[in-house]
Amino acid sequence: MHVFELTRALVDIESITNNEERVGLYLFDHLSKLAERYGGRVERMEVEPHRFNVFACWGDHPVVTLSTHMDTVPPFFPSREDGEFIWGRAACDTKGIIASMITAAEDLLAQGVRRFGVLFVVGEERNSAGARRASQEPRGSRFLINGEPTENRLALGSKGALRYEIVASGRMAHSAYPELGESAIEKLLDALSRIRRISLPVDEVLGPSTLNIGTIAGGRAPNVVADEARAEVMIRLVGDSQSTKEAILRAAGELARAVEVLEIPALRLGALDGFETTVVAYTTDIPAFGETWGRPFLIGPGTIHVAHTLEERVPKQQLIEAVELYKRMIVRLLAS
Repeated sequence: MHVFELTRALVDIESITNNEERVGLYLFDHLSKLAERYGGRVERMEVEPHRFNVFACWGDHPVVTLSTHMDTVPPFFPSREDGEFIWGRAACDTKGIIASMITAAEDLLAQGVRRFGVLFVVGEERNSAGARRASQEPRGSRFLINGEPTENRLALGSKGALRYEIVASGRMAHSAYPELGESAIEKLLDALSRIRRISLPVDEVLGPSTLNIGTIAGGRAPNVVADEARAEVMIRLVGDSQSTKEAILRAAGELARAVEVLEIPALRLGALDGFETTVVAYTTDIPAFGETWGRPFLIGPGTIHVAHTLEERVPKQQLIEAVELYKRMIVRLLAS
């Protein structure tokens, strides 16, 4: 199956997070045929009912493992193609990457190359549940090539993430007599104003840390002084988080509670001579793997700028290039 055809077949299987079973079964079947033809093995790595990772290996254990995620963000929309692009949900994030990895694996197997594997996981778009599960069952891999859209450039690093819920409390009153109440919404707005003015770190490789106020909710009715309000804030980390955490707590102060929800550290990643490089601002499954699957590299076709949008697409030329890049990386890392 050509890489374009496989990309479209995968895109057309809806696999929004928590609903990855159908695409997992498709990949298990597809890889089982490769394992039968070239003497490998395939297994399901159970995560929870109806959710599993798919791992395939050729050789006693993989020295190098190609990995990316099977799940997507909503909404689902099917594939189409023109002369330049394949379009559809997950075309670049990451069904096209899966297709490129499988095509690279098949080419190498036909050439007699072994001692590598592929690992496709669930849940990256939500909480990296599949990668966390895989981290509990390492298979001896020394190098992990993780796939995300980097326009086929090797990422030298990725920013981390620090998420807070900012919660303000007040006292209800009739809006005609606001002096009898205490507005949680006004407290929240004042706290968020302070948070927006925080000075965030800058890293010489990863660039500036950034902050986004993603959601705001609160209140009960237009004619009621709000007794509760909350917002979700995401900071993209570029280094140690301690100073940022302290600044968030100071900014919230007496106005609101700052509840830490999630932290994913910023990462410096592997490099190889002869590959174009970049730095990415998003987070990946790599922190959830830890070091259990080997030294991490990050590279894949497509741009993150169209991922998670209704314009999601992947250049056909980059899919073809990715196949060759993955093959080159595997052969070089095996030789090392």
